[in-house]
Amino acid sequence: MGEASSVTVRAGELVALRLFDIAYAIDLSRAELAWLQRAGAEGRRSRLITASPKAVAFDVPPLDLPLEPMTLLLDGVEVTARVRVRLYDFGVAAFALRIAVADASWPAFAARFNALDRAVGPSAPDELWATLRQRVVDAVAPALDRPAADATLQEDYLLGVVHAFDEPLDAATLRERVDLAALLSGETRPLSEGARRDLLAHGYSYYADDLVLLTWDRAFVYEPRGDSDVADVIEVANAQLVEFRYYDTLLDNELPRMYARVQEARGTGSLLAARRFAHLARGLYMLVAEATELTEKVDNALQVTEDVYLARVYSAALGLFRVPALSASVDRKLAIIRDTYAALYEEASSRRSEWLEVAIVLLIVLEVVLSLLRH
Repeated sequence: MGEASSVTVRAGELVALRLFDIAYAIDLSRAELAWLQRAGAEGRRSRLITASPKAVAFDVPPLDLPLEPMTLLLDGVEVTARVRVRLYDFGVAAFALRIAVADASWPAFAARFNALDRAVGPSAPDELWATLRQRVVDAVAPALDRPAADATLQEDYLLGVVHAFDEPLDAATLRERVDLAALLSGETRPLSEGARRDLLAHGYSYYADDLVLLTWDRAFVYEPRGDSDVADVIEVANAQLVEFRYYDTLLDNELPRMYARVQEARGTGSLLAARRFAHLARGLYMLVAEATELTEKVDNALQVTEDVYLARVYSAALGLFRVPALSASVDRKLAIIRDTYAALYEEASSRRSEWLEVAIVLLIVLEVVLSLLRH
């Protein structure tokens, strides 16, 4: 790595993502209109730039909305960040701060990357992100279905993107010339070989001169052709993570309440028990139906069919972010609620049948008594 200081980033950018769950769902057409009326700026529907629509496509293209640029202080240096938010129909808002980098040595590029993390990353105060979130929520409020009151459910991610070095470099040479593990870890002290292997384990290239390296909270993208598709699929994976975290937490909170309501209903020995069972079953059915509909939207947010390279990057990002594990957890909890709904419905039907049988017996007894009295 001794030649790292001789490598200059001719053109690139640093990207800080912050994603929030802001609503149960977002009507993107209404959001676009509301934003135009409120901010006086038009949005646009996102699509992947280089991939064929038949190979990779958004199920429902998210809505990109421009925000005003802002000034950040990175290690005492003022820099201008371009800002935008991307709204997903399943209720997630993904904010991105983009800082252009030009003619910076590799150590300077890495230092600014770490400075961005300190300025707006998870350890920094949330005022900046909270302000941006509230501004967008207020502007598109008519388009939000059941807005989220809690802003604590969020995810953050950093991307270091290089479009050109001062000399042509292929992926293999780049790995040798610069310390990519240090960039991805944010550490300034030397890393162990094991740590370096782990950090560089998820590396992908399509052409000889491009490279993507993924970790849990950072990624490095070397893309000489200026494509943004890789960054976009990483963002989609983060958006899915946010939404599955939301449903996992929602169902975690719902299960104890469900058990308590079931016990309360079973403790009722009156004729109202069947009605309570039926009412509770209907409520659980609605919860399962809504959660299933939205989780299917999240699962199908990005459909990758023919683009093997983007499919590998997307799948690796989902795996790193533990999205499949969270999705499976949500499915298990939904299955528990679905089974409880079925049991409650059956029990309600059974209770009704028992009361119907009692009523029939009473009517027979009454008829016998009246018959005896008449004679």
